[in-house]
Amino acid sequence: MLIVMQCNWEINNEAPSIQKPSKSPPQPPPDPLKATGNDRPLRISYITEQTSHHPPVSAYYVDCPERGVHAQGYDQISAKFTGTAVKVTPGVHNQGIFITLSQRNNEEYQLKHPTASLSGLIRGTMYISVADTCFITCPKTRLKVILQYMEESWLGKSQNKVVGVIYRYDPTNDKYSRIKDVPDKDVLARIDGCWQDKIYWTIPSTAAVKESNVDPTSSKQLLLDVSPLMPVPKIVPPAQEQLPNESRRLWNDVTQAILEKRFGEATKIKQDLEQRQRDLATEREKKNQTWKPRFFEQVTDPSGQPTLTPEGRQVLQDMQHLQFHLEEKPTI
Repeated sequence: MLIVMQCNWEINNEAPSIQKPSKSPPQPPPDPLKATGNDRPLRISYITEQTSHHPPVSAYYVDCPERGVHAQGYDQISAKFTGTAVKVTPGVHNQGIFITLSQRNNEEYQLKHPTASLSGLIRGTMYISVADTCFITCPKTRLKVILQYMEESWLGKSQNKVVGVIYRYDPTNDKYSRIKDVPDKDVLARIDGCWQDKIYWTIPSTAAVKESNVDPTSSKQLLLDVSPLMPVPKIVPPAQEQLPNESRRLWNDVTQAILEKRFGEATKIKQDLEQRQRDLATEREKKNQTWKPRFFEQVTDPSGQPTLTPEGRQVLQDMQHLQFHLEEKPTI
């Protein structure tokens, strides 16, 4: 009875330019019933399945076939209480998000996750902070990004600063992990700003830039303004059409109890659901049965990239046509 979830997002086909997003109001969700021709929204489909209970790991796949973009990876986190904060790090099976651009010669980018902390426990005002270095790499284009999230002052206000560098690298000799070690001649662009507000980029006059026939910038250019961005609502199957182990249906009673502030009851329901998971695992062991995911080929994979089963691929295709129906199968 490991958990699955399927959903779509729909976004406007032609979004406002990212150059000055703060000058535009947040995008309203598109109405697919009114959309025609070029106004038809882009549809992004997502499927995830819990492939392991101990440790808890979920595989996921995201697909936007119209733009030739898909992403995959394993969702697994590790949380540790440090005394002043809760530190959240990627689990051993979580090697980041792998994004493929099929319309650009199948360029594949691996985006590593930084470590985050839920801080402010002592002051009583909790906030999320990030103080780590993470990487984005694409061996085919020989591009690498180093992003450094700056350490916050213990007493000062959270600044959420991030700086970064984009440069040419050698995939067979990837030796730089700090921004200051990257030779200036290899730098294509520099990044700095606030990851909860505005992020800017500049193109310096370097040998790598000249070789790329790109004009250097004399001033900072706005790359992204996060502040006006709004979450796009999910499109999900009606609750009555979901399988018993689909996430929103399975956890519905827990969610309702939390919303109604029945926290003790929510805890009891959660414990019962988790015990059911353990009972099913014990039953499989007694029958000498090996757990196999339904929509993904592997429980985990050393590459960090899960592979869809034929049924998983078909489900994603059906979701592009707003067909969410899944056949119920035996719970073992």
